[in-house]
Amino acid sequence: PSCRRYVAGGRCKSTARLDGKVVLITGANTGIGKATASDLAQRGKVIIACRDIAKGEAAASEIRAETGNQQVIVKKLDLADTKSIREFAEKFLAEEKELHVLINNAGVMLCPYSKTADGFEMHLGVNHLGHFLLTFLLLECLKQSAPARIVNVSSLAHHGGRIRFHDLHGEKCYNRGLAYCHSKLANVLFTRELARRLQGKFQRQVGFTANALHPGSVYSELVRHSFLMTWLWKIFSFFLKTPCEGAQTSIYCAVAEELDSVTGQYFSDCQPAYVSPRGRDDETAKKLWSVSCELLGIQWD
Repeated sequence: PSCRRYVAGGRCKSTARLDGKVVLITGANTGIGKATASDLAQRGKVIIACRDIAKGEAAASEIRAETGNQQVIVKKLDLADTKSIREFAEKFLAEEKELHVLINNAGVMLCPYSKTADGFEMHLGVNHLGHFLLTFLLLECLKQSAPARIVNVSSLAHHGGRIRFHDLHGEKCYNRGLAYCHSKLANVLFTRELARRLQGKFQRQVGFTANALHPGSVYSELVRHSFLMTWLWKIFSFFLKTPCEGAQTSIYCAVAEELDSVTGQYFSDCQPAYVSPRGRDDETAKKLWSVSCELLGIQWD
């Protein structure tokens, strides 16, 4: 019915192949990430980076069977632990010569208050800082493989977020719904500042882009930490996207030919979408960048 078609939203129509190219997707053992991996595995080599290797392998063998592509590889990555991120990057760079598409897809949502191994608030730590560090460690490889793309899965929820520099880790005041919104705003600001920094002479020559997106409201495991949300999700599942429908904009940002030189943008339903005023604030984006580097103990100029 037309209502269901409306819910499904935009579809990625690109048939672009990724032969000889390498795609890395975080958190691709379930939900949108898995659906994204499944589509891209029909086009080229896909590496699934996730915390739970057993779940990752189960997803990968399903995708291999479905697509006939044996080049679907699982590697261990825990975004809530910078040691794991560094180990992952080191192994990745030793085993893979190139990386053409990095999809920062993994995320946590509505967690009760908790901290990562490094003492970061969980939403900020996994959704923003973990991906920030991962991107930093893989940047040279992406540059050398260019044209390359970085795709950050954000959310419409960024409209409800703000970067609370005085209480980044929610120690003074914590609301799990807002913590998620803040981390998704951080994704948008990171994408914006990253694109600005990549836009030197280098980017114009070879097409090295960074874009963010809202996948839509998707029926997935992401709400598992909230009994209320899980219940609402079940009741209203007809009005939610399937993971496959939710993956379309990630796929679009990863492969669509018309995005070859588009960077620093935010998409929803495979088209440009409105970014909140806070998500367009360059001063906040710059400050978040330097604070993130400080927290992670890195220098990224």
